[in-house]
Amino acid sequence: MRADYDALNKSIAALTEGEDDVVALMATVVCEVHHADDRFDWTGFYRVVGPELLKIGPYQGGHGCLVIPFSRGVCGAAARTGEVQLIADVDAFPDHIACASSTRSEIVLPVWNRTGELLAVLDIDSDQPDAFTQDDAVSLRTILDQVFAK
Repeated sequence: MRADYDALNKSIAALTEGEDDVVALMATVVCEVHHADDRFDWTGFYRVVGPELLKIGPYQGGHGCLVIPFSRGVCGAAARTGEVQLIADVDAFPDHIACASSTRSEIVLPVWNRTGELLAVLDIDSDQPDAFTQDDAVSLRTILDQVFAK
């Protein structure tokens, strides 16, 4: 099953309407996104908790890494550069942090609030190689902006 991003966007908008607690918003988004697509093996947020430092936030799937510095891995690269990381083969990514040995591909999107401050990154792992597309990136960006940058 592939995500129906239009339906997902509407569902998340309805579920998060009027909510301003960031952790509640993250928990709701990650639950809805994770269960919307069979490619999504692990879905979670890594929150900015200090200078150049991410810590695990709400997630669905097996255990994730607890702490990731901006200087390491795919999540760190997304936080450091502010750019979506679309990784077809995690083994080919220099300095990839293997939180789960089953991960084959990954997409990580920076998450900003309405003032442009980096709040977190959304990390989605797949046990399938080359699982994510630019369309996924665009659709997920729309959802994140709708929820966190409104």
